[in-house]
Amino acid sequence: MPLGACWPSVATEPAPTDADKASRDRSTTRLDGVLVVAKEPGPTSHDIVGLVRRLTGVKRVGHGGTLDPFAAGVLPVFIGFATRLVEYHMTDEKEYRALVCFGARSTTDDLDGELSPSNEPGPTRDQVEKALIGLRGEIEQVPPDYSAVRVAGRKAYELARHGEKPALRARRVTIHRIEMVEWRDDDPQRPMASLEVRCSAGTYIRSLARDLGEQLSSGAYLGALTRTASGPFRIEDAYSLDTVRDALGAGRAADLLLPPDAGLEALPELTLDSTELSYLARGQQLRRSTSGLEDGLVRIRDERGRLVAVAKSGSGVISPEKVFLPAIAE
Repeated sequence: MPLGACWPSVATEPAPTDADKASRDRSTTRLDGVLVVAKEPGPTSHDIVGLVRRLTGVKRVGHGGTLDPFAAGVLPVFIGFATRLVEYHMTDEKEYRALVCFGARSTTDDLDGELSPSNEPGPTRDQVEKALIGLRGEIEQVPPDYSAVRVAGRKAYELARHGEKPALRARRVTIHRIEMVEWRDDDPQRPMASLEVRCSAGTYIRSLARDLGEQLSSGAYLGALTRTASGPFRIEDAYSLDTVRDALGAGRAADLLLPPDAGLEALPELTLDSTELSYLARGQQLRRSTSGLEDGLVRIRDERGRLVAVAKSGSGVISPEKVFLPAIAE
C-alpha cells in the first residue's frame, strides 16, 4: 500500500451487469466451495456476497469476516454447504497493511468519519516506533463507536449515528506482529506510517490507529486498509472482482472455487464406507476404532473422496457435528 494523501475519496459499489442478469436464469452444476475475493475499496462485504449470489444463482452464500467499505483485500466467500464450515474459521488470525494518518482524529476512527485536526505537533518516526512496542502482545482494546458490537441489544453504530456515545467495553486481543514498513513526513504536522499487522480475530485496526494517536497526543486515524491474509487465505491467491465477474458470469465458477474444507487441513481425515455413513446421515453416533486419531474434530470423506461430514472423534465413537450427505446426493 503506497503512502498517499489521507483524504476521503468517492468509491462505487459493483453494479449489476448483463452477465449478472443472465446468470439468474442459468442452470448450473451444484456449487460448493470457497471463493477468495480480492475486495476493492467501495463495496461492502454484503455487496460482494450479493454479487456472488446473483452470478451463481446459489442462495446460500456467506463471507468469512467483514471488511469495512473503504477497506480492500482478502474476503473469503463461502458457497453452498461450505457456508456451514464458516464457524471453523472464526478464530483465524488476520494480516493487514494499514496506513495510519497522524495529526487529526476521526469520529469513525477512519477516513470516512468527520476529521478534527489536532493542535499538537506530529510525532516523529522514532516516537512512533517506540509507541508500537506497547501495542504488541495481548492488549485491551475498545472497539470503535461506529462498529457492529452490540450494546444493550443495539449495534454501536446505530447509537453513534443518533448522537449517543456507546458504552463499549474493552476486549482482549492479541497483536502478534506490528511493524512500520514505510514513513512519510513531507508535512511534519500530518505524518503517515504504513504498518504491517498480524493479529487475532476480532481486532479492530481502526482502534489500533486511534490508540496509537492518543498515546502520542497527536491524534490518528486509519487512512487505508488492505487485508493481506485471512487465516490460510492470502491476497496473492485472491481473485479480482473483474475475474470473478467474468468467470461466474460465464458459468465457470468451479474454476475459481477451492474445496469446501479449504483451510481446515489441520483437521484429520477419516474415510467411511456407505454403511458407516448411513449412521451419520441419520444423526447417530458410530462406534468405530479411532486409533491414530486425537480426540476432537475430524473431516469425514466417503469412498469417492468427497467431504460428507465433520464429526467429533473420541473414545471409539464418531459423533456427527455437520452432515453434508443430502447436499452431496443432490
